[in-house]
Amino acid sequence: MNIIKTFLAVCGLALSSLAFTSSAAAQEAPDVLVKRISEEVVEAVKGDQDIRSGNQKRVLDLVESKILPHVDFQRMTSLAAGRYWREATPEQQKQLTNEFRDLLVYTYSGAIAQVRDQKLEFKPLRADPADTEVEVRSQVMQPRGGDPIQISYRLAKSPNGWKIFDVNVLGAWLVETYKGNFASEISKGGIDGLIKTLAERNKRLAASAAKGGKAS
Repeated sequence: MNIIKTFLAVCGLALSSLAFTSSAAAQEAPDVLVKRISEEVVEAVKGDQDIRSGNQKRVLDLVESKILPHVDFQRMTSLAAGRYWREATPEQQKQLTNEFRDLLVYTYSGAIAQVRDQKLEFKPLRADPADTEVEVRSQVMQPRGGDPIQISYRLAKSPNGWKIFDVNVLGAWLVETYKGNFASEISKGGIDGLIKTLAERNKRLAASAAKGGKAS
């Protein structure tokens, strides 16, 4: 799971900042939305000592309010589950989406507290105005001259604005990273086995958060 933890720790830096629920956000170009709100919230995180010190309640509140409105968790889950998604019942699909959502929320919360002196740079959007799916590319500039970390986002246009459904860090897409893990768990215990595995992990993360520990 190390690659997933590293992967999400980095993408959490930018994903944690996608908050904007007004009608203006729905009308903004996807790259403009990601850039503007990311910069605003990253600065807010840097100025919140409680978040930087790992206060889980503050961090989870931030994730719940800032990330969730702008991520299509159902599509992300269906892509990660692959062909097994079509074999799942509607109730299993709902449970799997909820557990995957909670797992990502806890993981992102651990990444937010790590924001320090990083800066975000965004590359020009390569897309046609009529496109309903786009890729927004950016990079995280590390302090003290470290190598930039390349991050890309896949977004789809919805009636409620642009929604993220996949993230790429250093050439690895989140959906593909989880796809292998999902398939492995399903091969051992079916869809219910995967749901159980995710639920058990989320219980451990919730207990850690309740004690003020860092999600892992």
